[in-house]
This record gives sequence, C-alpha cells and structure tokens, in this order.
Amino acid sequence: MSTNLSDPTAVKELVKKKYGEAALRVVNDGAKTACCGTAKPMHAVDPITRDLYLGEEATLVPSEALLASLGCGNPTALAELKPGETVLDLGSGGGIDVLLSARRVGPSGKAFGLDMTDEMLALANENKAKAGVGNVEFLRGEIENIPLPDSSVDVIISNCVINLSADKGRVLREAFRVLKPGGRFAVSDVVFRGGMPDQIRESIALWVGCVAGALEENEYLQKLESAGFTGISLEPTREYKAAEARDMLESAGIDVDALGQAADGKVFSAFIRARKPV
Repeated sequence: MSTNLSDPTAVKELVKKKYGEAALRVVNDGAKTACCGTAKPMHAVDPITRDLYLGEEATLVPSEALLASLGCGNPTALAELKPGETVLDLGSGGGIDVLLSARRVGPSGKAFGLDMTDEMLALANENKAKAGVGNVEFLRGEIENIPLPDSSVDVIISNCVINLSADKGRVLREAFRVLKPGGRFAVSDVVFRGGMPDQIRESIALWVGCVAGALEENEYLQKLESAGFTGISLEPTREYKAAEARDMLESAGIDVDALGQAADGKVFSAFIRARKPV
C-alpha cells in the first residue's frame, strides 16, 4: 500500500476508509477488529485494546459498542466526570466512551461524540438507541475542526484517535478553544519514547494501527503547552512489546525479531491530562 504520509487529505481518507470497514465488520459479522481500524479481525487478543472495559462498565453498553471499541485506554474511568458536566469525545467511533460518559454526567449533563466516518456514526446512533440514553448527541465532523462554539465543553476525552490526525497541533488548539475556562483535557493515546525506527514510522499500515502516527512523549507535551494548556501530565498506562503485535508488524513486512530490541519499551499508551486556565 502506498500513501503519502505528508498529505493530510490522503491520510484522512485512509483512516476514514479503515474505520468504516471496522464499523461494517461489527454490524455484519459481529467481529472485533484490531487496534484503530486495521483490517485484520480480532480472533486473537490485541495487545492495545484488550481488557479496557471490565466488570459493570461492560454491562452498561450494547455489545456492538464494545466490539467497535478501537481505543488504547479507558478515558471515562480516568476523567473524573461529575454530574451536570458537558463532555466531548473526539473520534467517538461506535460510541462506547460517549455512552459511559453520559451515565457519569447524569440527566443534567450532556455527552457529545464527534466522528467523521458515516458508518461509525450510524453504529453509534444504533448503540445510543439500544442503551436508552437520552443525554447523548453524535456529531459528524473532523477533530481538526470541532463543530461546537467556543467555551462550550467542560471535559474533552479521546481514545487513541488524536495520534491518527495529520495535524495534531490543530486538534489540540481546537480542543482548547471549545473548552470552558478551567475545563479539562483527559485523553488516552499512544505515544513513544526516544527514537522510533523509520521502518515503523513510514508504514501506513501501522499509522492506521495507532503506532506510526504517534508523537514522541515530550513533543506531545510541548504541543499541549503551545496550544495554551497548563497542568499538563502524561501517565503511561500500558507498554507494548513487538512480539505482542507480531501479526500486525509482520503484515507490514517488518521482521519482528530484528525489531524487538530497537522498539520494545518505546511504544506505550498513556493517559494525558491538561487544563484550560481560568
């Protein structure tokens, strides 16, 4: 597969295509897909998406919402949502984090989900109806251009989506714009530490699979600061080993055994917090 990673439009169209395929796979086959919309069905345990929603949370949403979850964390469990707050999920997919957020903020609050993929939006609205949750609205749009007014949201969450954007700085500036003064940014995302082998960063298969599009951790923090955020922190939540993603890496033509020593310990999911100053 040949795609110009420096072309934001090409990257966006590829991501949209892969997420659309992932949504249709859930609807048609009832099959979970690999992290971030890669085409391989999840017959085995995916190292990035496994065990993110356990216990009571898994029973509060339709099974289709769980199957469509392509994230790398559980931002709703970490965002400390309060009754009455307005929450926005960037890249809401099948809606799992929006539905869980809606229950946390209660009837006096509101949960928005923003996604650019028609198939995911259709699935999310089906899941909303099945869940019987009224304080939810799914919006069609891009995370680089959030279709909400300035200072209209208390909390922004996202689950392994910002790394897929070709313009992460714009995403963070838009997040800052729509947050109310004192509002919170609380996302799960994939990041890496230190140098990343060119073979991974140049693989479009891994870009869509969450890894090649990831920012280096210090660059992520710097972009948040440049957008105007304060109180910034990055907490690693799960480290990935090359061997865990053997199928994904080998499908991209990468020698896993040769790569392991260079890449292990460098790629991980993290919970990233920040705040818009009052």
